[in-house]
Amino acid sequence: MTSPSAHAAAKRNHEIPTSIAENLTSMWFLLPILLVFSVLTIAPLAQSFVYSLTDYNGYSDNFNFIGLDNYITVFLDASLLSSLGFTLLYAFSVTLIVTCLAIPLAVTLNKAMWGRSFARSLFFFLGVPAQAIIGLIWQYIFSPLDSGVANRILKSLGMTTIQWLSEDNWARFCVIFVAVWMQVGWHATLYLAYLQTIPADLYEQARVDGANNRQQFIHITLPQLTGGIVTSMFLLMTSALKIYDLPFTLTGGGPGYATNTLTQSIILRGIGQSDYGLGSALSTLFTVACIIVIAIQMGISNAVSRRFQ
Repeated sequence: MTSPSAHAAAKRNHEIPTSIAENLTSMWFLLPILLVFSVLTIAPLAQSFVYSLTDYNGYSDNFNFIGLDNYITVFLDASLLSSLGFTLLYAFSVTLIVTCLAIPLAVTLNKAMWGRSFARSLFFFLGVPAQAIIGLIWQYIFSPLDSGVANRILKSLGMTTIQWLSEDNWARFCVIFVAVWMQVGWHATLYLAYLQTIPADLYEQARVDGANNRQQFIHITLPQLTGGIVTSMFLLMTSALKIYDLPFTLTGGGPGYATNTLTQSIILRGIGQSDYGLGSALSTLFTVACIIVIAIQMGISNAVSRRFQ
């Protein structure tokens, strides 16, 4: 008769090969995904890093190894530093403002009221058109000339016109404003989906206990929305860091380099000016910066999620 310890050891020895077989089976299913990811992402990134250490112009096969010269140029070029600064300003501003506006909007649209379905559709479809089209439309609205829609409204009210797109700070404001206007409805719809999964019993019990609307929002709604907040902020941050079409069509990156983005600088330097080595160095630094920013954001989001669980 075998002892209980011997039986347990035999059971563990039997489970180990089974576990290995299951892991191998999972790896076979993941292999095509890993292969595609390696070919389309890892290999181009590695190649771009190699080119960043050369004076490759994108056309000739004759290029020289120049070490870190391209990276030094990036940090000494005022226009590239301006692009980095505006990209980070845009990413953090849009993420924060959209989050702060989308949650109250979603709570409002979740209430029973006349025309609720129409209001939901209206806010959602604000972000449906392509960003390039929206940029061109708002370029006409924010035209610094007196014929611009915004300036014509100001003149009709007896106010001084504003150089919307021809002054640095106003141009930055316009780009961020349009981005928020375009995305707040879509992310409110995302939060609305999470709100509809919150059990109504939680609010009924809170009302019985004497909690007002503010207390219900802080202690019930926000904790239940942590998953949606993490998802929404991740989508906002990743899309904002690689933004190109909206600032390009709205301001062309100007005035000067005030609203120039990193992606625009990569395309302009790497392709437009045939400086592929410098463009590759900029894209490598951009990739590293994105990884760092997203890692920090996900770490904060996970900490907040654990706090409310």
